[in-house]
Amino acid sequence: MKPQTRSGSLRVGDLQLRILQILWERKEAAVAAVHEVLKPERDLAYTTVATMLRKMEERSLVAHREEGRTFLYRALVAAEQVGRSMTDHVVERLFEGSLADAVSHLLRTRDVSRGELDALEKLIRDAKRRAK
Repeated sequence: MKPQTRSGSLRVGDLQLRILQILWERKEAAVAAVHEVLKPERDLAYTTVATMLRKMEERSLVAHREEGRTFLYRALVAAEQVGRSMTDHVVERLFEGSLADAVSHLLRTRDVSRGELDALEKLIRDAKRRAK
């Protein structure tokens, strides 16, 4: 089943992303298990988590199977899909599609270690080789 998205975009809110992260890590989980992970992080009721999972299922982000009286949820979208979609959205909206402007902004506004700069240089070299 394909997620319902606007113009190819797969955007999720903070809570939806956190729930997906839990499901990616655990492969599948009951509402109670998701709630247990979220409880120390956020003051959410069990019913809020259940409702969010149901809404995410309506958007084809997750699916469930029944085991006895328990619904076990699993992610239908991969972390890479969500990450790419959210990143593409930010680059398009904030930087008018300019990857160079987005990277420039990050380099100016964040502390970047020498190791991260070395990794970025390698990524750029690899991308240049592929672009030939």
